[in-house]
Amino acid sequence: MSDALEELHAGGGTIFPRPLGKNSATAFSGPSFIPLEVRLLPPGKGHRKSKEGEEILAASIPNPFPDLLSTAVSSLVSGCLLPWTKNCTTQVIKVFSEDNTSRAIEVPSDITARDICQLFILKNHCIDDHSWTLFEQLSHLGIERTIEDHESVIEVQSSWGMDSDSKLCFRKNYAKYEFFKKPLDFFPEHMVSISSESNGIMNHSPLIETFLNSRSCPEIHGYLHAREQGKRTWKKFYFILRRSGLYFSNKGTSKEPRHLQFVAEFGDSDVYTLLSVRKMHGAPTDYGFCIKPNKSSSPRDLKLLCADEEHTRTCWVTALRLFKYGMQLYQNFLHPHQKQKSSPMRSISENSLVAMDFSGHKSRVIENPSEVLSVAVEEGLSWRRKSCHRLSCHGSPSTSQSPVASLALHRAQPWFHSRLSRDEAHRLITQQGLVDGVFLLRDSQSNPKTFVLSLCHMQRIKHFQILPVEDEGELFFSLDDGQTRFTDLIQLVEFYQLNKGVLPCRLKHHCSRVAL
Repeated sequence: MSDALEELHAGGGTIFPRPLGKNSATAFSGPSFIPLEVRLLPPGKGHRKSKEGEEILAASIPNPFPDLLSTAVSSLVSGCLLPWTKNCTTQVIKVFSEDNTSRAIEVPSDITARDICQLFILKNHCIDDHSWTLFEQLSHLGIERTIEDHESVIEVQSSWGMDSDSKLCFRKNYAKYEFFKKPLDFFPEHMVSISSESNGIMNHSPLIETFLNSRSCPEIHGYLHAREQGKRTWKKFYFILRRSGLYFSNKGTSKEPRHLQFVAEFGDSDVYTLLSVRKMHGAPTDYGFCIKPNKSSSPRDLKLLCADEEHTRTCWVTALRLFKYGMQLYQNFLHPHQKQKSSPMRSISENSLVAMDFSGHKSRVIENPSEVLSVAVEEGLSWRRKSCHRLSCHGSPSTSQSPVASLALHRAQPWFHSRLSRDEAHRLITQQGLVDGVFLLRDSQSNPKTFVLSLCHMQRIKHFQILPVEDEGELFFSLDDGQTRFTDLIQLVEFYQLNKGVLPCRLKHHCSRVAL
């Protein structure tokens, strides 16, 4: 541990992470220690007055010549300019990635999950698409959960036992806030009862407002398997989730108070998903979750539940998160988008894109849908011809390159996961979020000469075989029995990122693993 800390301190100095905002549950009182670059404050300009008369810290200025500033000098300058950092309470935490690599870092005692994610995004030069997430994994219980962006990481870690094998994991979660964008995909109509003010109409705005408004009374209901206390047997009951807590009915689907049995409340509890639900807990399906009290790590205190389908479990888990954190979750969701609005860069949505024709002396907008389609097809054919010509100039697979060398072009891509089994691909996509368009490519285990595209659509994972097609001595790849051919897998992925084609949806988010 000490070696890791020496490595971090030798690599750089401190930066000042931004707090989550005025409404945040946690505010910063100290810096994060990041092995990236030394940041200095010019003498005499460490503070300035705001309009309200409050003293605020000026923006830090990166050192343009880090190699010329030794560690000893860096410590001396930092101590002179920032004496208050010595009084900041810090702790050491260890964070794991999906490939089980880990890194120990020294952080302030009030650091949040979002700040930890920002730290590793900067360190690993990742693209910040707001999907990176910190997870709490309790291996001895076989459960894990998303640590919300505003939560204090040290408080989460303090609830672990001394001999616990619990750990913090850093990975993507594309579904973290997807329910704010597409709530109807997460809350099926037959599982949600909303207030009479909405007249029973399920649409975007009233549904989200109902969950965020503490005065309204939304209700989630449906059948779940529940494990009997102290036993390995599971029974199926009709459950009702309200703001006051989780209940089950001891008489069919009756919601009368005399038939409802209290199960758990979520003010001092968190919802976790079960990792080895069949093997460790003997559940009837793979879609298990549980409610765990914050101050207990005993298996006897877990309320173990199990759904029949993935989208049913997603609905229950999402509703529990919303009921517990409410408006704070919505503020977490808005935070990165508010930062983007303040940026001078313009946000481009799919609706703002138009088809343009640049073939003449003047450019024009193509308004006829049929013409748009024909132009797109022609551009695709032209793109393929240019790609084939580019490969032929550098040596085609059939002439100057061996087939093995030509197939190795895709192996450096983040979406390719080589010898990944079907079950492992399913687990990886599930972990990184069951959102439309989450995908990865892998080698086929049944046929070593082919590849498989694993894609999530409607919270279900589908697998499509990519077949090699040989034509006049040249090798191509196709998803539709040779109707659409590509010279390599990179070209195939780029095409289906723009066009749905034979797939149920476009490729949007690739599953990636980052070594810390």
